[in-house]
Amino acid sequence: MKEFDIIGLGNSLVDILLELTDDEFAELGFEKGTMRLVDPAEQLLLLAGFRDHEPRLVSGGSVANSVIACSQLGGKGAFIGCVGDDRYGLHYTSEFTELQIDFVNAPLIGETTGTCVSIITPDAERTMRTSLAVSSHLAARHVPAEKIAASTWLFVEGYVFANANTGQHAIREAVRTAKAHGTKIALTCSDAFIPQVFGEPFLEALKQSDLLFCNATEAMAVAGGSTAAESFAKMKTIVPNVVVTDGPNGAFVRYDGEEHHVAAFPCKPIDVTGAGDMFAGSFLYGITRNVPAAKAARAANFLAMKVITQIGARLHHGTKQFWDEANWS
Repeated sequence: MKEFDIIGLGNSLVDILLELTDDEFAELGFEKGTMRLVDPAEQLLLLAGFRDHEPRLVSGGSVANSVIACSQLGGKGAFIGCVGDDRYGLHYTSEFTELQIDFVNAPLIGETTGTCVSIITPDAERTMRTSLAVSSHLAARHVPAEKIAASTWLFVEGYVFANANTGQHAIREAVRTAKAHGTKIALTCSDAFIPQVFGEPFLEALKQSDLLFCNATEAMAVAGGSTAAESFAKMKTIVPNVVVTDGPNGAFVRYDGEEHHVAAFPCKPIDVTGAGDMFAGSFLYGITRNVPAAKAARAANFLAMKVITQIGARLHHGTKQFWDEANWS
């Protein structure tokens, strides 16, 4: 029995949630639903314009959210990422301590923590401006072999491939260590542009992975199909196990040689971000508890539905209760 169910490797970002009216959003001139990378100075300028708003701070990052979900369900998680010793970094590390997740790297002195300003509009769209700051410094030297060896699964965030100078080296080191210690490897695309733009290092990692999580658009980018179902079928020759989530159309799951299509739970979304992160964390929690893949995916769909019917990418209470509520028949 290993100490950790999942050790995540990804960007450590503090989500700054801003709810704006359509008029306030229009003044920004942003394209709705987009994610853009900005430098720390630009991020400060954006936040300065909304001093009269009360933003909510939530520690996150894509794979970090999945590790948090697993932890809230009763799993044991660890996370490899970089934060600075500023107010956001201290917020991040204290939240992970409260969540009983082993944040394996100490805050880096004098550095700026990465932030993601998430602007939520009344139509449930989320428009993001992300300042990676020190989170993009994640490198091979930050990867602790002993923590990966002590984990059942290593879960790698696709966004980290975008940093060719350091992030890709961190992934290679983590994957090499996982292989050496019998730790299974799960990978997430994060965004279709990752396999499109960083295809070579992404496919190198994918060939060594046991499980891929992607949505329909990402699946098409990886496998070249024209639909989620077609791309899912093509994945058979690419990776042994795969989950393709397709929003209201449910999820396609291939795990341990069995294939399933699991229906979504209908709902009225309020904020669509975080569904995939919640699904992945919940599914990994299930399979580490030997829950059959179809049942784990059904519960994961239920929790994803709960996430998108509230503001923010994380459930702050009731996670385990919702897991138990999911229809197991």
